[in-house]
Amino acid sequence: MSNQTVSPGALLAGRYRIAELLAEIDGARVWRAVDEVLSRAVVVDVLPVGDPRTNVLFDAARRAAAANDPRFLRVLDCDVFEGVTYCVREWAGGRPLERMLSAGPLTGQQAGWLAREVSEALENLHRTGHSHGSISPATVVVTDAGAIKVVGLATEAALRSTGPGTPEQDVRALGEILYASLTGRWPGPGPAWGLQPAPVEHGRLLSPRQVRAGVPRSLDDIADRLLGDPPRHHAAPITSAAGLSAALSGVVGSSHEPPSQMDETVAVARQNGSIDDATQIVPASPPPALDPTPPRVSSNGQVQSTYAQAQETQPIRRQPTQNGNGRRRPPADEPRRGGGWGGRILILLAVLALLSVILMAQFLVKGAINKEQSGDATPEVPQTTGPAAPTNEAVTITGAKDFDPEPKGNGEEHPEDVPNTYDKKAGTTWTTMSYKNRPDLGGTKPGVGIVYDLGDVTPVSQVTVDLVGEGTDLELMVPESDPAKSPATVGGWKSVAKAEDAGESATLKPPAPVESRYVLVWLTKLPKEGSGYRGEISEVKIQK
Repeated sequence: MSNQTVSPGALLAGRYRIAELLAEIDGARVWRAVDEVLSRAVVVDVLPVGDPRTNVLFDAARRAAAANDPRFLRVLDCDVFEGVTYCVREWAGGRPLERMLSAGPLTGQQAGWLAREVSEALENLHRTGHSHGSISPATVVVTDAGAIKVVGLATEAALRSTGPGTPEQDVRALGEILYASLTGRWPGPGPAWGLQPAPVEHGRLLSPRQVRAGVPRSLDDIADRLLGDPPRHHAAPITSAAGLSAALSGVVGSSHEPPSQMDETVAVARQNGSIDDATQIVPASPPPALDPTPPRVSSNGQVQSTYAQAQETQPIRRQPTQNGNGRRRPPADEPRRGGGWGGRILILLAVLALLSVILMAQFLVKGAINKEQSGDATPEVPQTTGPAAPTNEAVTITGAKDFDPEPKGNGEEHPEDVPNTYDKKAGTTWTTMSYKNRPDLGGTKPGVGIVYDLGDVTPVSQVTVDLVGEGTDLELMVPESDPAKSPATVGGWKSVAKAEDAGESATLKPPAPVESRYVLVWLTKLPKEGSGYRGEISEVKIQK
C-alpha cells in the first residue's frame, strides 16, 4: 500500500476505514476515517512509503501521547502498515480560530480567556520539557460549547518539518494569536491565515489599541510584552507560558468556564458563512490505552465496549381518595336517613345479616382445621416468581460512555469527563454541551446522557444521581430487548423511571427491580447556566 492507494473506502491496518481527504501537507495526507473496532471517527495522518519524516513522526506521536492536559488533541495510534506510516488522532466537532477570525476579531474577554486557556495547556506541557511546535489559528479550536482544544501537538511540526520548536517559540506564537484575536490582523511572518497583515510604523508593530478601538489596555500591554521588540515603557517581556498564564488570569480571571458570548460568537460566525458546520477536528474520547477502564477483549479477540447506561426517576405517589378516617365521605347532597320504626327495622335486619356471616365464617374455619388434622390439607406452594427483593447493595460500574446518538446528536458530549461521574469525588463533574433558547436542549434533540456498564446482567432497584443546578428532567432507561447489549439508538431503550425539576439529587426507582447490564441516565431538560442551558452530573450510584 502506498500513499496513493490510501483512498476513500480503503481499510488501513485492518481497522481504520478511510472516508475523505482533509488536507495535504508537503506530500503527507490527512484523512478523516472511522475506527471500525470502536465505531468512532478519527483523523489519520499518512506518510508515503520511504518518507524521511517517518522516525520524526513516531517520536512526535510518543510525545503527544504522553501529554495529560485535556485541552490537547491526543494521539491514539501510530504504526506502519504495508510500508505506509500512519498516525491516528482524536476527532470531534469544533471550529478553528482561523475561520472564526475571518468573521472579525473577538471581544477582549473572549480573546484573553482563549489565550489563557492555551497558555495554561502549554505551561503544563513545557514542564515536561516538550513543546507544541506549531501553535497557530489553525491549531486552536473552539468547540460547540465554547471550550478550547489545541490540535496537532508535536505531529503538526513533524509533518511540516519545522523541528520540535521551543517553549519560547510556542509563547511567541500564542502572542500572535492574542494580537490577531484582538485586532483581526496578523502580526507575524509567514501565512496570514486569511487576515490582513498588522500595520507597522517606523519598523515597529503597532499595538492592538492603535489598530482597533476598544481593546482593553491591560490586554494591549500583555500583547506588547509578548511581541514588542523591546516592549514599550521598559516593561518586562513575557517569554514563558507560566508568566503569560499569570498575566492573563489577572485580567480575565481563573475560571475555565467560557465567556457567555463565546458560543454566541461561534453561532454568528456560522451565520456569516465563515464556519463550515462539517469541520470536525476537536478531540473526542480518550484513547483506549489511556482510558482508566480499558475495553474488554472477547474470546474471539474483538474489542468490546464497556459502556453502560442508567437513568433516574422519582416514584409517582398517588393522592388518597378517602377522608382522614379511611371512610368514604358521602356527597354533600346525599340525604340523611330519617328516624322512626322503618329505620329501626332496617337496623335490625342488618344485625341479623351480620350474625349470619359470623356463624358461616366459624363453620368454614372449623372445617378447615378438621381437614388439616386429617392430613388432607394441601400445603401452601411458596411464591417463586417475580423480581428479587431489593438489597440496596451498591453495584460496581465497570465503564461508562456519553450517549448522544445521531442523527440528531453529534455523537459525543464531553466524553473525557464521563469517569468523573463514578469516581466517588463530589468535586469532579461531567457536563453536557451548552444549549441555547430552550431548556429541552434547545429543541434540537430528545436528550443526552451517559450509559453505564455493570459488567454483567444485574438487578437494579434504584439509581441515585447527584446533580448541579436546579430544574433537571431525567430518566432511567434500560435496553428494550436484550439486557446484555447496549443499544446504539434512543429507540432501543425503554424508560423505567423519571424525575422532573430535580435539584441537587434525584432518585430513579423503577416500580420493580429491573435486570440489565447497561443502564442509561438520560437528561431531557437542563438547568439554566449563563446565557444558555447545560446539564451537570457529579456522581451516580447504582443499587441492587
